[in-house]
Amino acid sequence: MTSSRARRKVNPDARMPLRAHLVELRKRITLAAIGIVLGAIGGWFLYTPVFEAIQAPIMEMAERDDALVTVNFAGLASALDMQLRVSLILGVIISSPWWLYQLWAFVAPGMRKIERRYTIGFMAAAIPLFFGGIAFSWWVLPRAVAILVGFTPEGAANVLDAQMYLTFAMRLVLAFGIAFVFPVLMVALSWAGVVPARVWLRGWRWAIVIIAVGAAVLTPTPDAVTMMLMFVPMTILYFAAIGVSMIRDRSRLRAKREARESEAEQAA
Repeated sequence: MTSSRARRKVNPDARMPLRAHLVELRKRITLAAIGIVLGAIGGWFLYTPVFEAIQAPIMEMAERDDALVTVNFAGLASALDMQLRVSLILGVIISSPWWLYQLWAFVAPGMRKIERRYTIGFMAAAIPLFFGGIAFSWWVLPRAVAILVGFTPEGAANVLDAQMYLTFAMRLVLAFGIAFVFPVLMVALSWAGVVPARVWLRGWRWAIVIIAVGAAVLTPTPDAVTMMLMFVPMTILYFAAIGVSMIRDRSRLRAKREARESEAEQAA
């Protein structure tokens, strides 16, 4: 009877960690959302120069080929709708250091105190990689546009729907930024002892397939060139993350071995 009562008393408490995790998740999502909204307000004022930069490949191509290639706003409210959408995506980009920190802060409570010191390392790697992915996408964008617009028959006009084109451009930028951050999460999970490096390495074939599928889904165009431009750097970063994780695993094993040898010497 005593043991059954004890079990009844323990069970409600055993559910507390899950409830605490859900509360923490809601808190982090709320804080990240606030940061994105504030970033979107800044993005609203950056819309015009960003739109001009996104439109630049179209204008350069039209001037170079002496062809009618332009961006067209089809509906009465489409310009306002697109400014709101682009401002929101710019908010995600501008506030990326904030929501990346919230992501790490959600994972960090499950780590030991010594492992929480990796916050600086995580942020120092994640933020440059995120913006590095965005910079790389900015290099990819005009080349992807040139490939797609290049299929227009000679003498024909190519009037691009503004909603489609801006969504394509901003989705491409955001997809590259997020894709470049994933290896940092791999390293973080390995350094926290959640996923050892050998697990990442053992599943490299599945990882290649997943990266290929992810590159096909994330890139907003069906052409193989844009997909490969995302697939290749993601694969390189995947194996680089495994290398960093293996270094950490070896140092952890070495520390454990030295601790056991020290204990054995003290026992002797």
